[in-house]
Amino acid sequence: MKKGKTILRQPAELLFKKELTALKKADDYPKPENWQLSPQRVVDFIMGCQLDKIKISPKYFGDRSLIEIAVATLATDRALLLTGIPGTAKTWVSENLAAAITGNSRLLVQGTAGTHEDQLLYGWNYPILLAKGPVPEALVPSPVMRGMESGAIVRIEELTRMPFEIQDALITLLSEKSMPIPELNQESNAISGFNIIATANDRDKGIHEMSSALRRRFNTVVLPLPESIEMELEIVRNRIAPELMAERDKKADKSSIEEIKRVITIFKELRDGKTIDGKLSLKKPGSTMSTAEIIGMVNNALAMAVYFGNRKIDGELLAKNLKNTIVKNQDTDLIPWNEYVEMVMKKREDYDHFYQVVAEKK
Repeated sequence: MKKGKTILRQPAELLFKKELTALKKADDYPKPENWQLSPQRVVDFIMGCQLDKIKISPKYFGDRSLIEIAVATLATDRALLLTGIPGTAKTWVSENLAAAITGNSRLLVQGTAGTHEDQLLYGWNYPILLAKGPVPEALVPSPVMRGMESGAIVRIEELTRMPFEIQDALITLLSEKSMPIPELNQESNAISGFNIIATANDRDKGIHEMSSALRRRFNTVVLPLPESIEMELEIVRNRIAPELMAERDKKADKSSIEEIKRVITIFKELRDGKTIDGKLSLKKPGSTMSTAEIIGMVNNALAMAVYFGNRKIDGELLAKNLKNTIVKNQDTDLIPWNEYVEMVMKKREDYDHFYQVVAEKK
Protein backbone atom coordinates (compact mmCIF):
# COMPACT_ATOMS: atom_id res chain seq x y z
CA MET A 1 0.00 0.00 0.00
CA LYS A 2 1.27 3.50 -0.85
CA LYS A 3 2.34 5.62 2.09
CA GLY A 4 -0.40 7.89 3.38
CA LYS A 5 -3.25 5.95 1.78
CA THR A 6 -6.23 4.98 3.93
CA ILE A 7 -7.35 1.36 3.99
CA LEU A 8 -11.10 1.28 3.43
CA ARG A 9 -11.74 -2.00 5.22
CA GLN A 10 -9.30 -3.35 7.79
CA PRO A 11 -9.62 -6.99 8.89
CA ALA A 12 -11.08 -7.49 12.35
CA GLU A 13 -7.74 -8.50 13.87
CA LEU A 14 -6.33 -5.05 12.98
CA LEU A 15 -9.50 -3.05 13.54
CA PHE A 16 -9.81 -4.38 17.10
CA LYS A 17 -6.13 -4.96 17.82
CA LYS A 18 -6.17 -3.05 21.13
CA GLU A 19 -9.19 -5.00 22.35
CA LEU A 20 -7.65 -8.36 21.45
CA THR A 21 -4.38 -7.41 23.16
CA ALA A 22 -6.23 -6.38 26.32
CA LEU A 23 -8.23 -9.61 26.35
CA LYS A 24 -5.05 -11.67 25.98
CA LYS A 25 -3.50 -9.96 29.02
CA ALA A 26 -6.64 -10.56 31.08
CA ASP A 27 -7.14 -14.16 29.95
CA ASP A 28 -6.73 -16.65 32.80
CA TYR A 29 -9.19 -19.21 31.44
CA PRO A 30 -8.22 -22.54 29.86
CA LYS A 31 -7.95 -22.47 26.09
CA PRO A 32 -7.71 -25.12 23.38
CA GLU A 33 -4.41 -25.74 21.64
CA ASN A 34 -3.41 -23.05 19.11
CA TRP A 35 -6.17 -20.67 20.26
CA GLN A 36 -4.91 -17.18 21.10
CA LEU A 37 -7.88 -16.56 23.43
CA SER A 38 -9.90 -18.87 25.67
CA PRO A 39 -13.49 -19.64 24.64
CA GLN A 40 -14.69 -17.41 27.49
CA ARG A 41 -12.69 -14.44 26.23
CA VAL A 42 -13.72 -15.09 22.62
CA VAL A 43 -17.35 -14.73 23.68
CA ASP A 44 -16.46 -11.57 25.64
CA PHE A 45 -14.84 -10.17 22.48
CA ILE A 46 -17.94 -10.85 20.38
CA MET A 47 -20.55 -9.76 22.92
CA GLY A 48 -18.58 -6.95 24.54
CA CYS A 49 -17.50 -6.44 28.14
CA GLN A 50 -15.71 -4.00 30.42
CA LEU A 51 -12.13 -4.75 31.43
CA ASP A 52 -10.25 -2.67 33.98
CA LYS A 53 -8.92 -0.09 31.52
CA ILE A 54 -10.67 -0.73 28.24
CA LYS A 55 -14.18 -1.28 26.99
CA ILE A 56 -14.58 -4.22 24.62
CA SER A 57 -17.13 -3.15 22.03
CA PRO A 58 -19.95 -5.57 21.15
CA LYS A 59 -19.68 -7.09 17.67
CA TYR A 60 -23.00 -8.93 17.88
CA PHE A 61 -26.26 -7.82 19.49
CA GLY A 62 -28.37 -10.79 20.39
CA ASP A 63 -28.55 -13.92 22.51
CA ARG A 64 -25.19 -14.59 24.18
CA SER A 65 -25.96 -18.30 24.31
CA LEU A 66 -25.90 -18.47 20.49
CA ILE A 67 -22.32 -17.20 20.47
CA GLU A 68 -21.38 -19.56 23.31
CA ILE A 69 -22.71 -22.49 21.27
CA ALA A 70 -20.79 -21.30 18.20
CA VAL A 71 -17.51 -20.94 20.12
CA ALA A 72 -17.95 -24.28 21.89
CA THR A 73 -18.51 -25.94 18.51
CA LEU A 74 -15.22 -24.58 17.18
CA ALA A 75 -13.44 -26.12 20.16
CA THR A 76 -14.64 -29.56 19.03
CA ASP A 77 -14.05 -31.52 15.83
CA ARG A 78 -17.31 -30.30 14.26
CA ALA A 79 -17.41 -27.36 11.89
CA LEU A 80 -19.73 -24.38 12.43
CA LEU A 81 -22.47 -23.26 10.03
CA LEU A 82 -24.02 -19.83 10.59
CA THR A 83 -27.35 -19.45 8.80
CA GLY A 84 -30.16 -16.93 8.62
CA ILE A 85 -31.67 -14.46 6.22
CA PRO A 86 -29.36 -11.95 4.51
CA GLY A 87 -28.29 -9.13 6.78
CA THR A 88 -28.19 -10.96 10.12
CA ALA A 89 -24.42 -10.42 10.65
CA LYS A 90 -23.27 -13.92 9.71
CA THR A 91 -20.18 -12.72 7.87
CA TRP A 92 -19.36 -10.16 10.55
CA VAL A 93 -19.63 -12.76 13.32
CA SER A 94 -17.54 -15.32 11.40
CA GLU A 95 -14.80 -12.76 10.73
CA ASN A 96 -14.60 -11.70 14.36
CA LEU A 97 -14.65 -15.28 15.62
CA ALA A 98 -11.70 -16.12 13.37
CA ALA A 99 -9.86 -12.96 14.44
CA ALA A 100 -10.33 -13.75 18.13
CA ILE A 101 -9.44 -17.44 17.90
CA THR A 102 -6.69 -17.44 15.28
CA GLY A 103 -5.61 -13.83 14.95
CA ASN A 104 -6.18 -14.15 11.20
CA SER A 105 -9.58 -13.77 9.54
CA ARG A 106 -8.20 -13.74 5.98
CA LEU A 107 -8.21 -17.49 5.32
CA LEU A 108 -11.34 -17.11 3.24
CA VAL A 109 -13.13 -18.92 0.43
CA GLN A 110 -15.99 -17.03 -1.25
CA GLY A 111 -18.66 -19.42 -2.43
CA THR A 112 -20.25 -18.79 -5.82
CA ALA A 113 -21.79 -20.85 -8.59
CA GLY A 114 -18.36 -20.74 -10.22
CA THR A 115 -16.31 -21.86 -7.23
CA HIS A 116 -13.89 -24.59 -8.32
CA GLU A 117 -12.70 -27.53 -6.27
CA ASP A 118 -9.17 -26.08 -6.36
CA GLN A 119 -10.34 -23.23 -4.12
CA LEU A 120 -11.30 -25.71 -1.40
CA LEU A 121 -8.50 -28.25 -1.86
CA TYR A 122 -5.43 -27.35 -3.91
CA GLY A 123 -4.34 -26.31 -7.38
CA TRP A 124 -1.15 -26.35 -9.44
CA ASN A 125 1.38 -23.88 -10.71
CA TYR A 126 1.17 -24.97 -14.34
CA PRO A 127 4.58 -23.72 -15.57
CA ILE A 128 6.27 -25.77 -12.84
CA LEU A 129 3.88 -28.67 -13.38
CA LEU A 130 4.68 -28.79 -17.09
CA ALA A 131 8.41 -28.49 -16.47
CA LYS A 132 8.82 -30.89 -13.55
CA GLY A 133 5.56 -32.80 -13.26
CA PRO A 134 3.56 -33.13 -10.01
CA VAL A 135 6.20 -32.11 -7.45
CA PRO A 136 5.56 -30.43 -4.08
CA GLU A 137 6.78 -27.03 -5.26
CA ALA A 138 4.16 -27.07 -8.02
CA LEU A 139 1.34 -27.43 -5.51
CA VAL A 140 -0.75 -24.32 -4.78
CA PRO A 141 -2.51 -24.77 -1.42
CA SER A 142 -6.03 -23.46 -0.91
CA PRO A 143 -6.94 -21.37 2.16
CA VAL A 144 -8.43 -24.57 3.59
CA MET A 145 -5.15 -26.48 3.21
CA ARG A 146 -3.20 -23.59 4.72
CA GLY A 147 -5.62 -23.50 7.65
CA MET A 148 -5.26 -27.24 8.19
CA GLU A 149 -1.48 -27.12 8.19
CA SER A 150 -1.27 -24.07 10.49
CA GLY A 151 -4.06 -25.03 12.90
CA ALA A 152 -6.20 -22.01 12.01
CA ILE A 153 -9.85 -21.14 11.45
CA VAL A 154 -10.95 -21.05 7.79
CA ARG A 155 -14.02 -19.10 6.68
CA ILE A 156 -16.25 -20.22 3.81
CA GLU A 157 -18.76 -17.61 2.73
CA GLU A 158 -22.06 -18.56 1.04
CA LEU A 159 -21.44 -22.30 1.20
CA THR A 160 -24.80 -23.14 -0.36
CA ARG A 161 -24.05 -21.09 -3.47
CA MET A 162 -21.45 -23.67 -4.42
CA PRO A 163 -22.59 -26.61 -6.59
CA PHE A 164 -23.25 -29.88 -4.74
CA GLU A 165 -20.13 -31.62 -6.02
CA ILE A 166 -17.92 -28.76 -4.84
CA GLN A 167 -19.56 -28.67 -1.41
CA ASP A 168 -19.02 -32.38 -0.95
CA ALA A 169 -15.28 -31.98 -1.45
CA LEU A 170 -15.34 -30.89 2.21
CA ILE A 171 -16.72 -34.17 3.54
CA THR A 172 -13.45 -36.11 3.71
CA LEU A 173 -11.40 -33.33 5.22
CA LEU A 174 -14.07 -32.57 7.85
CA SER A 175 -14.46 -36.20 8.87
CA GLU A 176 -10.88 -37.44 8.49
CA LYS A 177 -9.13 -34.12 9.19
CA SER A 178 -6.87 -34.83 6.25
CA MET A 179 -6.70 -33.91 2.57
CA PRO A 180 -5.47 -36.64 0.18
CA ILE A 181 -3.07 -35.51 -2.56
CA PRO A 182 -3.01 -38.55 -4.86
CA GLU A 183 -0.75 -36.85 -7.43
CA LEU A 184 2.03 -36.76 -4.81
CA ASN A 185 1.02 -40.00 -3.08
CA GLN A 186 0.67 -38.15 0.21
CA GLU A 187 -1.84 -36.24 2.30
CA SER A 188 -2.09 -32.98 4.20
CA ASN A 189 -3.07 -33.45 7.85
CA ALA A 190 -4.85 -30.93 10.03
CA ILE A 191 -3.26 -29.89 13.30
CA SER A 192 -4.99 -28.77 16.49
CA GLY A 193 -6.87 -25.52 16.17
CA PHE A 194 -8.08 -26.08 12.63
CA ASN A 195 -11.77 -25.72 11.98
CA ILE A 196 -14.20 -24.19 9.49
CA ILE A 197 -16.83 -21.49 9.88
CA ALA A 198 -19.27 -21.50 6.97
CA THR A 199 -22.12 -19.10 6.33
CA ALA A 200 -25.28 -19.66 4.29
CA ASN A 201 -28.34 -17.56 3.51
CA ASP A 202 -31.65 -19.38 3.60
CA ARG A 203 -33.69 -17.12 1.29
CA ASP A 204 -31.50 -16.19 -1.66
CA LYS A 205 -32.06 -17.61 -5.12
CA GLY A 206 -29.47 -20.00 -6.49
CA ILE A 207 -29.11 -22.01 -3.28
CA HIS A 208 -27.81 -25.58 -3.49
CA GLU A 209 -29.10 -27.42 -0.45
CA MET A 210 -26.32 -29.21 1.44
CA SER A 211 -26.22 -32.99 1.33
CA SER A 212 -27.15 -34.77 4.55
CA ALA A 213 -23.62 -36.19 4.75
CA LEU A 214 -22.09 -32.71 4.70
CA ARG A 215 -24.70 -31.15 6.97
CA ARG A 216 -23.97 -33.77 9.66
CA ARG A 217 -20.41 -32.50 9.86
CA PHE A 218 -21.58 -29.02 10.81
CA ASN A 219 -23.25 -27.72 13.93
CA THR A 220 -25.79 -25.17 12.71
CA VAL A 221 -26.45 -21.91 14.56
CA VAL A 222 -29.25 -19.72 13.22
CA LEU A 223 -28.70 -15.99 13.70
CA PRO A 224 -32.13 -14.34 13.93
CA LEU A 225 -33.21 -10.80 13.18
CA PRO A 226 -33.13 -8.38 16.14
CA GLU A 227 -35.96 -8.98 18.57
CA SER A 228 -36.78 -5.34 19.32
CA ILE A 229 -36.58 -1.89 17.77
CA GLU A 230 -34.16 -0.81 20.51
CA MET A 231 -31.78 -3.68 19.75
CA GLU A 232 -31.90 -2.96 16.03
CA LEU A 233 -31.27 0.73 16.73
CA GLU A 234 -28.18 -0.16 18.74
CA ILE A 235 -26.86 -2.28 15.87
CA VAL A 236 -27.39 0.53 13.37
CA ARG A 237 -25.72 3.09 15.63
CA ASN A 238 -22.67 0.87 16.03
CA ARG A 239 -22.36 0.25 12.29
CA ILE A 240 -22.61 3.85 11.05
CA ALA A 241 -19.59 4.47 8.81
CA PRO A 242 -16.82 5.79 11.11
CA GLU A 243 -15.19 7.85 8.37
CA LEU A 244 -18.45 9.74 7.87
CA MET A 245 -18.89 10.28 11.60
CA ALA A 246 -15.32 11.60 11.70
CA GLU A 247 -16.22 14.09 8.95
CA ARG A 248 -19.23 15.13 11.00
CA ASP A 249 -17.09 15.54 14.13
CA LYS A 250 -19.85 14.61 16.56
CA LYS A 251 -22.12 11.76 17.52
CA ALA A 252 -25.61 11.43 16.09
CA ASP A 253 -27.85 13.83 18.01
CA LYS A 254 -31.12 12.89 19.66
CA SER A 255 -33.34 14.08 16.79
CA SER A 256 -31.32 12.03 14.28
CA ILE A 257 -31.68 8.93 16.47
CA GLU A 258 -35.44 9.41 16.57
CA GLU A 259 -35.57 9.62 12.78
CA ILE A 260 -33.53 6.43 12.44
CA LYS A 261 -35.86 4.77 14.94
CA ARG A 262 -38.82 5.62 12.72
CA VAL A 263 -37.09 3.96 9.77
CA ILE A 264 -36.45 0.85 11.85
CA THR A 265 -40.13 0.80 12.85
CA ILE A 266 -41.17 0.93 9.18
CA PHE A 267 -38.88 -1.97 8.33
CA LYS A 268 -40.01 -4.05 11.30
CA GLU A 269 -43.70 -3.56 10.55
CA LEU A 270 -43.28 -4.50 6.88
CA ARG A 271 -41.09 -7.45 7.87
CA ASP A 272 -43.59 -8.72 10.45
CA GLY A 273 -46.68 -8.02 8.32
CA LYS A 274 -48.38 -6.03 11.06
CA THR A 275 -48.15 -2.72 12.88
CA ILE A 276 -46.29 -2.52 16.19
CA ASP A 277 -49.55 -2.39 18.14
CA GLY A 278 -50.83 -5.44 16.26
CA LYS A 279 -54.05 -3.71 15.22
CA LEU A 280 -53.45 -3.73 11.47
CA SER A 281 -52.26 -6.55 9.22
CA LEU A 282 -49.94 -5.59 6.38
CA LYS A 283 -48.78 -7.18 3.17
CA LYS A 284 -45.14 -8.22 3.33
CA PRO A 285 -42.70 -7.23 0.58
CA GLY A 286 -41.04 -10.14 -1.18
CA SER A 287 -37.52 -8.74 -0.74
CA THR A 288 -35.46 -9.14 2.41
CA MET A 289 -36.07 -6.42 4.99
CA SER A 290 -32.88 -6.81 6.99
CA THR A 291 -30.87 -4.61 9.33
CA ALA A 292 -28.13 -4.48 6.70
CA GLU A 293 -30.44 -2.51 4.39
CA ILE A 294 -31.16 -0.03 7.18
CA ILE A 295 -27.45 0.42 7.89
CA GLY A 296 -26.74 1.05 4.22
CA MET A 297 -29.60 3.52 4.00
CA VAL A 298 -28.48 5.45 7.10
CA ASN A 299 -24.89 5.58 5.87
CA ASN A 300 -26.10 6.96 2.54
CA ALA A 301 -28.21 9.61 4.31
CA LEU A 302 -25.21 10.52 6.47
CA ALA A 303 -23.00 10.88 3.39
CA MET A 304 -25.58 13.19 1.84
CA ALA A 305 -25.73 15.21 5.07
CA VAL A 306 -21.96 15.53 5.33
CA TYR A 307 -21.22 16.42 1.72
CA PHE A 308 -24.43 18.07 0.48
CA GLY A 309 -26.43 19.13 3.53
CA ASN A 310 -26.20 20.58 7.03
CA ARG A 311 -24.23 17.62 8.47
CA LYS A 312 -27.35 16.31 10.21
CA ILE A 313 -29.25 13.10 9.50
CA ASP A 314 -32.82 14.33 9.17
CA GLY A 315 -36.10 12.69 8.23
CA GLU A 316 -36.10 14.17 4.73
CA LEU A 317 -32.77 12.57 3.82
CA LEU A 318 -33.90 9.20 5.16
CA ALA A 319 -37.29 9.43 3.48
CA LYS A 320 -35.67 10.12 0.10
CA ASN A 321 -34.01 6.71 0.29
CA LEU A 322 -36.90 4.71 1.75
CA LYS A 323 -38.66 3.59 -1.42
CA ASN A 324 -35.49 2.64 -3.30
CA THR A 325 -34.28 0.64 -0.30
CA ILE A 326 -37.54 -1.24 0.27
CA VAL A 327 -38.83 -1.69 -3.29
CA LYS A 328 -36.20 -3.87 -4.93
CA ASN A 329 -38.68 -5.78 -7.06
CA GLN A 330 -41.63 -3.92 -8.57
CA ASP A 331 -43.74 -7.07 -8.82
CA THR A 332 -43.42 -8.17 -5.18
CA ASP A 333 -42.59 -5.00 -3.24
CA LEU A 334 -44.41 -2.02 -4.77
CA ILE A 335 -47.99 -2.88 -3.73
CA PRO A 336 -47.09 -3.63 -0.06
CA TRP A 337 -45.06 -0.41 0.06
CA ASN A 338 -47.80 1.80 -1.41
CA GLU A 339 -50.40 0.30 0.92
CA TYR A 340 -48.14 0.90 3.92
CA VAL A 341 -47.61 4.54 2.91
CA GLU A 342 -51.36 5.22 2.67
CA MET A 343 -52.64 2.99 5.47
CA VAL A 344 -49.97 3.57 8.11
CA MET A 345 -47.51 6.35 7.37
CA LYS A 346 -50.13 8.88 6.24
CA LYS A 347 -52.15 8.46 9.45
CA ARG A 348 -49.26 8.99 11.89
CA GLU A 349 -48.67 12.62 12.83
CA ASP A 350 -45.02 12.06 13.75
CA TYR A 351 -44.42 10.49 10.31
CA ASP A 352 -45.95 13.39 8.37
CA HIS A 353 -42.54 14.69 7.20
CA PHE A 354 -41.75 11.19 5.92
CA TYR A 355 -45.09 10.97 4.15
CA GLN A 356 -44.69 14.33 2.43
CA VAL A 357 -41.39 13.27 0.86
CA VAL A 358 -42.52 9.73 0.04
CA ALA A 359 -45.81 10.89 -1.51
CA GLU A 360 -43.92 13.18 -3.89
CA LYS A 361 -41.84 10.23 -5.10
CA LYS A 362 -44.75 7.85 -5.68
